[in-house]
Amino acid sequence: MPGANVNVLGTVRGSFTDNDGRYKLKVPKNAKIVITSVSYQKLILNVADYRPNSEGIYIIDALMKPDNKDLEEVTITGFGAQQKKASLVSSITSVNVKDLRTPSSNLTNAIAGKVAGIIAFQQSGEPGLGTDNSTFYIRGLSTFGTGKRDPLILIDGIESSPNDMARLQPDDISDFSVLKDAAASSIYGARGANGVVLINTKLGQEGTTRFSFRAENRVSTNTRNFQLADNITYMELANEASVTRTPLGIPPYTQNKINHTRAGDDQYLYPNNNWIKQLIKDYTINQGFNLNIGGGTNKARYYIAGTFNRDNGVLRVDPINNFNSNIKLNNYAVRSNIDLNLTKSTVLLLRVYGQFDDYNGPIGGGSTTFSNALRSNPVMFPAVYPQEKLPYIEHPLFGSARTINTGAAETNTLFVNPYAEMVKGYQTYKTSNLNPQIELKQDLNGLTQGLSARMMSYVKRTSYLALNRFYNPFYYSSTIDPTTGTYSINVLNDGSASSVGTVGTEYLNYNEGEKLVDSRFWIEGSVNYNRTFSKKHAVGGMLVTYFSSYETGNAGSLIRSLPSRNNGVSGRFSYGYDDRYLAEFNFGFNGSERFSEQNRFGFFPSGGIAYRVSNEKFFEQFKRVVTNLKLRATYGVVGNDQIGEVADRFLYLSNVNMNDGGFGSSFGRNDGVGTYNRNGVSISRYANNNITWEKSEQLNLGMDLGIANSFELIVDVFKQKRSQILQPITYLDNAAGLMAIPMANSGKLESQGIDLSANYRKSLGKDLSVEMRGTLTYATSKVLKIDELSYPQNISYLSKAGYSASQQWGYIAERLFLDEADVANSPTQFGDNGLLAGDIKYRDINGDGVVTTDDRVALGYPSQPEIIYGFGSSIRFKKFDLNFYFQGSARSSFFINPTAIQPFFLDGGYQTGLLQAIADDHWSEDNRNLYAFWPRLSTWRVAPNNLPSTWWMRNGSFIRLKNVDLGYNFTNLRKLKVRSARIYFSAINLFTFSNFKLWDVEMGGNGLGYPIQSVYNLGISINL
Repeated sequence: MPGANVNVLGTVRGSFTDNDGRYKLKVPKNAKIVITSVSYQKLILNVADYRPNSEGIYIIDALMKPDNKDLEEVTITGFGAQQKKASLVSSITSVNVKDLRTPSSNLTNAIAGKVAGIIAFQQSGEPGLGTDNSTFYIRGLSTFGTGKRDPLILIDGIESSPNDMARLQPDDISDFSVLKDAAASSIYGARGANGVVLINTKLGQEGTTRFSFRAENRVSTNTRNFQLADNITYMELANEASVTRTPLGIPPYTQNKINHTRAGDDQYLYPNNNWIKQLIKDYTINQGFNLNIGGGTNKARYYIAGTFNRDNGVLRVDPINNFNSNIKLNNYAVRSNIDLNLTKSTVLLLRVYGQFDDYNGPIGGGSTTFSNALRSNPVMFPAVYPQEKLPYIEHPLFGSARTINTGAAETNTLFVNPYAEMVKGYQTYKTSNLNPQIELKQDLNGLTQGLSARMMSYVKRTSYLALNRFYNPFYYSSTIDPTTGTYSINVLNDGSASSVGTVGTEYLNYNEGEKLVDSRFWIEGSVNYNRTFSKKHAVGGMLVTYFSSYETGNAGSLIRSLPSRNNGVSGRFSYGYDDRYLAEFNFGFNGSERFSEQNRFGFFPSGGIAYRVSNEKFFEQFKRVVTNLKLRATYGVVGNDQIGEVADRFLYLSNVNMNDGGFGSSFGRNDGVGTYNRNGVSISRYANNNITWEKSEQLNLGMDLGIANSFELIVDVFKQKRSQILQPITYLDNAAGLMAIPMANSGKLESQGIDLSANYRKSLGKDLSVEMRGTLTYATSKVLKIDELSYPQNISYLSKAGYSASQQWGYIAERLFLDEADVANSPTQFGDNGLLAGDIKYRDINGDGVVTTDDRVALGYPSQPEIIYGFGSSIRFKKFDLNFYFQGSARSSFFINPTAIQPFFLDGGYQTGLLQAIADDHWSEDNRNLYAFWPRLSTWRVAPNNLPSTWWMRNGSFIRLKNVDLGYNFTNLRKLKVRSARIYFSAINLFTFSNFKLWDVEMGGNGLGYPIQSVYNLGISINL
């Protein structure tokens, strides 16, 4: 065995084995030798037990035994239960918490590509209440119904939101598991149809008090900004756009203005704004801190932790106000986990967790600032005039101008100044999340061996309040003195007779935002039994019952104000024979208030079997190579009652308004005598006693493989059939006379795929070890039945049946029109007879001579990725460690939104800027490229050019260096009373490989919003 460490116990003297497993070491006769190697049990040998040869050399052969600790590890499986990894039948992914440590304050952004079975993607980097969270699904999106689609998240058994998960710190997590198949999640019954994420936080360990402290300073920058063209090009192409479709049109910019701007003359007379550079900083600085304290005795143990994170935005805010409108998110959290041995058989756990957000940011949020940077004219006004122009004025002198119509006349609308919009005020919100929890565990071995009971209860209280404070900016425009060439500025919106737009103010006004508060009470009790008979028959069982009640403040309606209550019973029974043949049965029996009495309760069973081939006697001859081989199969049914809109709570009841003015009538002849008005009756929902649970039937086949105690492979193949999906029945004959669209459980969908994880560990010498790991998740879906027309054969391709739940539809764009003859000889497109050369030419799919909505087809891949994968390595050399991980995404497509990026389009006070990509590659009379990125320019919307089509569809595949971590470990710091310390550099989202270059490809069609962030971090962790 090469690379095994051979050391003299109690000394620093040591060596390691060569490629043949041999070693040499000088030792005292009374020494003890310690031999260690990755994936093998530590071996201690006493030299005195051996005799030297005639040359005084001790020949000590050592037989290392495989360390099957990976198989002995326990996995959390729900309701406080745990199972050994080796005895698992269901498909559960256990996550190494170390892999979740990244220089990000958002835990959801650490799971993509690292957790087999999870499809995850991030589409914004803006700090805030969920704005920068990754969206994730277990084994992909498996329903197209409204209602809950994402997985159930339980933190210490408390039902939590994705934002609760985002705020968790890896420092405080002890276990992280993902329940993927029906056998694992059916115990959660109505809540488990979309899979379950289980997270446990740390408990105190017996021993002296230990302190752990982590401090990080992070530099955050945009992964990629969209690029604007220079403003000379902007004005020249704006002139081209004004005449290319209307030759008699009036160009908006004179050559004199273009020349002065090109020459760099006075920027206040000839503005030359690059709004991205003027509104957005290159980087911002953030901080993160975590302190945790743990310890205790055999009677009581404690774990106390506190966290502070500050995430700042990248908005460039100058000090022109006495407030700062840049984004600043402060996150505070405190946790106390205490467990007490009340008796030898009774353990009491008390957990209290509080998490608080304080947010400050611009009105409308950071994404609005990025959007405004593109939607604002860059050459008609400066961001702000110098204060010395009007020194007696105490408010900022924001620039603007009247917009110009197509006839070159000024209007009574002012251009939007994106800088003024960013700094004119700020919005704040504060959130609180308090979770007190009590758990009691009772060992009942006195009644019968292996029997125990457990009770857990919690209260979860959350609150949210928001408000905006703002002033109305004063806007100014400049007037040139032709005799001196100097300029003066004049106010545009002071409220005078010639004032335009909203009158400015010099004080802060405010708008109240939402005020939300809700409360959940939960109590559960369980009985557990685990016992092995005759060393071969392992029997296990668990019965759980629970009750929950949820209330919300400011409900807005009588129905929503009523407490939401659910209860249920769940169970799990397992049997294992000789650690070779394993079987498991699970069930959930749940009640839901949402359905009528005949459908109120649902029973959701599942079962599975597993075969540990490697524990068979005939397999002994292979165990030196194949150390573990297990085959698994499960099947089950899981339910979901969180269907439909939140307002449609009691689906079996009708919703009738007996006093609806919209359906009223007037009585009388209106001939001078008063008329009599009476409100009418309207129906917004019809009662349907047949509406019931959405059901998910799931089949899973899996294999666990271990080779030479170094390589581990876990593979699962799955198939799911989702039925009884609630959807509207919209295609009914008008003769039915219905006022509301009826609902029914008529939808069906099928999904399938594979997920796998691989891990390889190897010691390459005394001071060097390597670990490599990777995951792959492939999940695809197919709609079997959906609410739609029964299409005739000639347009049957319009049916959504047979396509993915997130399939996108649009038109096939063949190319741009060559000339007017090409337009005339092509099918008429959407009745638009004004199309010209350079506009998009679509394919007439059904051959009827016109292009209409009947010519839409399924395009590209689904909008959500079907493949997420990742791979990386950890390398440890002496006291250095290096970790890196790549994450990739494949089989997804998205549409560029042409209406959002169309240059020169005037929409009220907004006039869109010019992207560099359009300036570089657009159709023109001088560049009649039939495949140019942008069609013929225009100052108005050419509707056919803006339709979703292959012209605007892009491949969302990418691979990025997700994170890198390089650290140095200090271990000999006892003089400083420090057990260990580590200083490290880490980074996330370093670079991306993709064919798409306009913005960060992972943002998809959301690319004009707040970009995903690259973060570079320097940190230190100290353990006392």
